[in-house]
Amino acid sequence: MYIGKAAQLSGTTIKAIRHYEAIGLLPTPQRRGQYRVYSEQSVELLMFIKCAQQLGFKLKELQEILRGSQGDALPWERADRAIASKKRELAAQIAKLQSVQAGLLEFESQLKEAHGHCSSMSSIAI
Repeated sequence: MYIGKAAQLSGTTIKAIRHYEAIGLLPTPQRRGQYRVYSEQSVELLMFIKCAQQLGFKLKELQEILRGSQGDALPWERADRAIASKKRELAAQIAKLQSVQAGLLEFESQLKEAHGHCSSMSSIAI
């Protein structure tokens, strides 16, 4: 299939496909005359790249995962390790955000308490 059909099926753009080829994420496709010809495996790889990006993977990380892969084959063990690492990073980010949220709730509570205390004091002074 040609690049337009591969882009449509994978949910990417022609520009993205060309970029992925240029940076080595996607193997250079065979050509039929001047046209690039993509396989079903290429479309699956494009869908993997798009999905991984939506889940927070950077192109540099994907290059590391796909480094040295044979043709369109996905190196599953490297992908599994990268996913596990990304899950650990996300868990740490969640814990940090929960800590910030708890701090904000405590701060808000203290402000309300101080505001209530100041309001009652000002009404006494009048």
